[in-house]
Amino acid sequence: MNAPLPAGGFLVSFDTHPGRYSHWKLTCEGEIATLLLDVAEDKGLVPGYKLKLNSYDLGVDIELHDALNRVRFEHPEVKAVIMTSGKSRMFCSGANIYMLGTSTHAWKVNFCKFTNETRNGIEDSSERSGLKFIAALNGTTAGGGYELALACDEIALVDDRSTTVSLPEVPLLGVLPGTGGLTRLIDKRKVRRDLADIFCTTAEGVRADRAKEWKLVDSTAKPQGFADLIKNRALELAKRSDRPGGKGVALTPIERTIDESGYHYTTVDVQLNATARTATITVKAPEGALPATPEAILAAGAKWWPLRLARELDDAILMLRHNHLDIGLWLLKTRGKPEAVLESDRLLESHAAHWFVRETIGMLRRTLARLDVSSRSMFAIIDPDSCFAGTLAELMLAADRSYMLQLPEDGAGAPRIALSVFNFGTFPTVSGATRIQARFCEDPVPVAAAREVLGEMLDAHDARDLGLVTATPDDLDWEDEIRLAIEERASLSPDALTGMEASLRFTGRETMLTRIFSRLSAWQNWIFIRPNAVGETGALKVYGTGARAKFNWDRV
Repeated sequence: MNAPLPAGGFLVSFDTHPGRYSHWKLTCEGEIATLLLDVAEDKGLVPGYKLKLNSYDLGVDIELHDALNRVRFEHPEVKAVIMTSGKSRMFCSGANIYMLGTSTHAWKVNFCKFTNETRNGIEDSSERSGLKFIAALNGTTAGGGYELALACDEIALVDDRSTTVSLPEVPLLGVLPGTGGLTRLIDKRKVRRDLADIFCTTAEGVRADRAKEWKLVDSTAKPQGFADLIKNRALELAKRSDRPGGKGVALTPIERTIDESGYHYTTVDVQLNATARTATITVKAPEGALPATPEAILAAGAKWWPLRLARELDDAILMLRHNHLDIGLWLLKTRGKPEAVLESDRLLESHAAHWFVRETIGMLRRTLARLDVSSRSMFAIIDPDSCFAGTLAELMLAADRSYMLQLPEDGAGAPRIALSVFNFGTFPTVSGATRIQARFCEDPVPVAAAREVLGEMLDAHDARDLGLVTATPDDLDWEDEIRLAIEERASLSPDALTGMEASLRFTGRETMLTRIFSRLSAWQNWIFIRPNAVGETGALKVYGTGARAKFNWDRV
């Protein structure tokens, strides 16, 4: 197999299975699942460090991402998940410091982003799918370990007079918590600002009594009563869940072929152009009759088009992000009949209360949200045989620009787009706004006008008049205009484009998640390239050597 390897020659893959886990153990007993973190220190994703003290790297989080999806789809009987540690007196010490100290800047940023999305997915499942989480901190919890706990509905800490929780990144490493710790402290847990200031600059952390007083945790118990506390809290959380139980759906391996040209799936195809620095991502509409009842949908399982689409597109986005840093422009295309996509949306909507349909919609929502925070330019290309309709219209709305071919009104093969109810709330961005709302800066007038044409097949004239596309070149100008737009984009600074796109994609409202991502992009990215953190005498470089970091004391 000739793979389109990244510059370093190491291809990061995101497909795994519980039988291949090295770091997590998933067990399910009735309504309660347990995710046990027991990191194998010699099985880091790349050589050069040991995952001591239950610390994690990207490989650990790839397993967690997979395990969460197994609970969502294969175990609908589970209503609450306990996250705890298999190590004595150590829950998790966070991201592996030596991994961070030796990684490239891009690796650190991609690692933080994926880890963020995994934790955000925990909260998404709690809010929208009835799956509740409790962090059972049965030992020392630091940095990213506490950030994992912060994503859960409840946090319980063992009171053994020595175990602490901490966010030691600022005093020990000269960086910030990378997965939303600072934001969740004040936005989610409502920790007082001055107390948060002390907590985040105290390397040794705080023990159980003060942690509960400061609202860093919800409950504590002595070691002899800790197991009973966790069991009782998990059962109470399960009572708040509306997951119905029943037979689960096995997440069979994703069908993916890799060759010199790119990545090829059943519903998604990725063609790489190294010279132009582009990736063409083509998504195919469903073909043939669609399952129309919950029983038939369940029987289709992982081959059901909406779930297969979500899984394959998710994998494609992650493969491109981590393995092809120089591919700066993603060209989004679709193929098939828009009517087939609208019919799929209609069936999804009619069975949205069914647990499997709800979980599939959730995975589509989380996958589409990855597009919004990907540091890549995106152009939607709407040409003959396109099917940007309903759920697939979200690709067009997520794009930074969209080009739609304009043909004479009676022109054969003229592309059409269409909207469904799913474009008006089912797949919100991290700001909580729909992509149509974000497009129009939440001006209700054009949003209402778009809603008036639900289900209608819109040609280039209609789409342009409604503001749903950027440009509508005719067939004489089409090739040149697309080519020039691509070449122009490829000539611009990728750093400036990343900042520009992140600024333009989210309008109006702010949420905890927009703050987490913006602060990661702006502050952590900057700190990660400053000598105070990663210089030869920076805190990340000298950690564990016995030497003290040497800082440039100028504030910029």
